[in-house]
Amino acid sequence: MQKIAPFLWFDGKAEEAMNFYISIFGNSAVVSVFRYGEGGPGPKGTVMSATFRLEGEEFMALNGGPQFTFSPAISFFVNCETQDEVDRLWEKLSEGGEKSRCGWLRDKYGLSWQVIPRILGELLQDKDAEKSARVMQAMLRMGKIDIEALKRAYSQP
Repeated sequence: MQKIAPFLWFDGKAEEAMNFYISIFGNSAVVSVFRYGEGGPGPKGTVMSATFRLEGEEFMALNGGPQFTFSPAISFFVNCETQDEVDRLWEKLSEGGEKSRCGWLRDKYGLSWQVIPRILGELLQDKDAEKSARVMQAMLRMGKIDIEALKRAYSQP
């Protein structure tokens, strides 16, 4: 187990969410599932907590109840290599959720994600301040990030 792992609090949807995320990301699997027994606060047989792996990173999930919900103040940043990867993750993660601006979305469980192509960071850090400013302005107008549109903004005379 990694030293620090995200611990996600769900209201009865931990197993469903875990399976949803595993279906989207590669190198993913259920690591362990702990179910409520006779004396647990949840119905016998339902998931109390689970550990799962996404892209080789471990996550933990708890069915903790309605007391706490997710906030966009915490999000998962997904580095993408291609537009196809951006498109696929953007569509799958936002199913039943909410698409936002600048590569951000909220999934159907309320968890926030940033689906960002790696090239965006490279273009924003360019030594030419005018080029990086054009890329920033282009990105600010986008929902899902469009790599070709970023490259056009970068290359403008």
